[in-house]
Amino acid sequence: MSELLQDTEKIKEEIKRILRDLQKGENVDEAKARLKRILADLNPVMIPIVEQELVKEGVSPAEIVKMCDVHTELFREVLQDRKEYDFPQGHPLTSMQMENEMIARDAELLNLYANSLASAGDDNVRKGILETIRGIAGGLRGVAYHYEREEMLLFPYLERREITAVPTVLWTKHDEIRAKIRKFGRQLSAEPDSWEEFSEKVREAARDLSAALTDMTYRENNILYPTVKILLSEGEWRAIKEQESGYNFYKVEPGDEWRTDAEPTHPHEIDAEVDEDKMLKLPPPIKAMMSSAQADRYRLVRDGDIELDKGYMLPEEIKYMLNTLPFDMTFIDADDRVRFFSNGKERIFPRSPGILGRPVQLCHPPKSVGIVNKILEEFKAGRRDKAEFWIQMMGKFIHIQYFPIWSKEGKYLGTLEVTQDATHVRSLEGQKRLLDWS
Repeated sequence: MSELLQDTEKIKEEIKRILRDLQKGENVDEAKARLKRILADLNPVMIPIVEQELVKEGVSPAEIVKMCDVHTELFREVLQDRKEYDFPQGHPLTSMQMENEMIARDAELLNLYANSLASAGDDNVRKGILETIRGIAGGLRGVAYHYEREEMLLFPYLERREITAVPTVLWTKHDEIRAKIRKFGRQLSAEPDSWEEFSEKVREAARDLSAALTDMTYRENNILYPTVKILLSEGEWRAIKEQESGYNFYKVEPGDEWRTDAEPTHPHEIDAEVDEDKMLKLPPPIKAMMSSAQADRYRLVRDGDIELDKGYMLPEEIKYMLNTLPFDMTFIDADDRVRFFSNGKERIFPRSPGILGRPVQLCHPPKSVGIVNKILEEFKAGRRDKAEFWIQMMGKFIHIQYFPIWSKEGKYLGTLEVTQDATHVRSLEGQKRLLDWS
C-alpha cells in the first residue's frame, strides 16, 4: 500500500475504481473503508490535485462530489481518532475547527466545478454547473459568520496579551476574502457574451478565492488555534461560549455539550502576563512576538465608574455622551414625570429645566393629551413596544419615536422619547465607505 501511495497515477486509478463502484451501488461504508486505506498516509493537499486530474479525464463532477463528501467525513473521523480536536463537541474552538473543515471542503468544490465549466460542451450541462457554482458561491457568503466570531470573540483575548499583529493580519485577510466572495458573486450574476471567455474568468476567480479560503484555514489551524488553545483559560472559553448565541455559524451546529464550572472571564479581567511554561508551548511566530511585547495594563473599572449593562462609564462621560448624540432624548418615569432630557447643541423642540418633574401630559397641547395618554396606557399594558410619528417642519423631516423601558424583571420603568432631524439621512444614496476629509 505504501508503494501505491507514492504513485499518483495508481492513487488516481484506485479512486476512480471506488467512484465507479459507488456509481454501481457499492455500500458507502465499504467505499469509505477502501478510501481510508488509500488516504491513511496521504497529504490532504494532494486530494484536489487528484480530483482535477479525474475531471480532465471526463469523470463527472457530481461523482467526485460524492467522494468529497466521503473524504470530508473520513478526515473528520481521522482527526477525532488522532485527538486533533482540541476540545469536546460544543466547545467554541471545536466549532471553529469544524467550520474550517466545511470551508475547506466548499473551497475545494468551488474549484472543482469551476474547472469543469470550461470543458462542458452541452448548454444544459453548462447551465447546471453554473447554477451549482452560484449556489456554492452564495453559501460561501456565510464564511463571514466564522470570521466575525473570531474577530469579536477571540481577538480581544490576544490583544489584551499584546498579541496584536496576528489579529491585524488575519482581519485584513478576512476582509480580502469577504471582498473576493462579493466580487465573485457579482461576476457570476452577469450574462456571458462569450462562453469561453466567461468560463475562463470564472475558473481564475474561483481558483483565487479557493486558494485564499484554503490559506486562511491553514493560518487559523496552525497559528491562531494552537495559540488560543494554550493561552485561554476555561473561564475565558466560557465567556466566549456565552456570547456565541449572538452570532451565526458556517454550516455547523455548535451544540451545548461542553460545560465548565469556571467563572466567565472577559478580556479586561485577565492577567495579561503569559507565564514561561505557556510561552515555551506557543507556535514560533507567536513566541517571537511575545518576547518583545508588553502586557496591556489598561484597567477597565475606575474609581467612580457606574456599571452599565455592557460596560462602565463615569457620570461625566455619560452626561456628555448623551449631549453629543445626533438626536434629542427625553425620559419620562413610571409616574409620567419628566426626569431627564438631553442638552445637545441643536434641539428640535425647545426644552428648559422647568419641565423636570412636570407631568408629561402638561408638556403637550391639550389637544394632544389624549394621544399621549393612549401611548402610555398601551406601553404600560405591554401591548405596544413603539410609537412612531414623522412631520415636515420648517423644511425639515422630523422623525419622532417613543419606546417603553422595562427592567429585566419585567417592571415598567418609563418611556423614552427620541426625536431626530432625518432630512440628511433621507437624502443619502448609494454608499460611502471612505473618509473624504480634506
